[in-house]
Amino acid sequence: MLSRRSTLGLLAAATILPQRAFAHVAPPRNEIRDSLAKRFTDLGTSGTFVGYKVEDYLIVASDKERSGEGKLPASTFKIPNSLIALETGVVADPDKDVFPWDGVKRPIEAWNKDHTLRSAIAVSAVPVYQEIARRIGQERMQKYVDEFDYGNRDIGGGIDQFWLTGNLRIDPIEQIDFVDRLRRRALPIGKRSQDLVADILPVTKVGDSVIRAKSGLLGAERGEPSLGWMVGWAEKGEAHTVFALNIDCKEPRHIEARMSLTQACLAEIGAI
Repeated sequence: MLSRRSTLGLLAAATILPQRAFAHVAPPRNEIRDSLAKRFTDLGTSGTFVGYKVEDYLIVASDKERSGEGKLPASTFKIPNSLIALETGVVADPDKDVFPWDGVKRPIEAWNKDHTLRSAIAVSAVPVYQEIARRIGQERMQKYVDEFDYGNRDIGGGIDQFWLTGNLRIDPIEQIDFVDRLRRRALPIGKRSQDLVADILPVTKVGDSVIRAKSGLLGAERGEPSLGWMVGWAEKGEAHTVFALNIDCKEPRHIEARMSLTQACLAEIGAI
């Protein structure tokens, strides 16, 4: 596997995807497929998909503009938030530590109950992860976001809001870099924390393939959805494809399409 630093040196002159991306994951081969972009326009919206076919050292993207645009990560930040919680001991066991419901009724019924880390990530329970972030605290959160080299690393805007309405931004290429390091257990934290988070990520089976992924939806906690994410990796036999998709959610069907669209894009590039 090329290191991020050597890949940057090798591909500094490349132009298909944003140059800064090559410091992260871009391998020697990459391509733009208009047919992937068409899947978003056919849905009456805009978005981007990027897939990194690990064994082929190949990135396939729907475009070269939006794939490098930073957006609020929304609930895809539950991946690093979970890692930090486990690494700091804020959560000792993802199945035994319980976060009691605060009694506040919220629009998403599945949030209105007690949760463990595993059940909270499964239903993307924002209030649980806000409490986790408060317990981690600003100083430790910044330390790990820096060490993860996560997006623009800016956690301004409130310790329990920075990934929802604050200053944090991450683009699809950076999402792939981060998720791929988790997949390889290459993040600068203990292997146990990475093993546990990989284990609690929601799983979708498609034929003989497995997709481990986390969704995100800006404005979900306010009932005002606007941007949807899906990030993770697909396993097909011994082959792995790390991916990131985001989509403008102009209608409810766009929210529902996040996983089906992800699967269609993965199928098109032979990842599932």
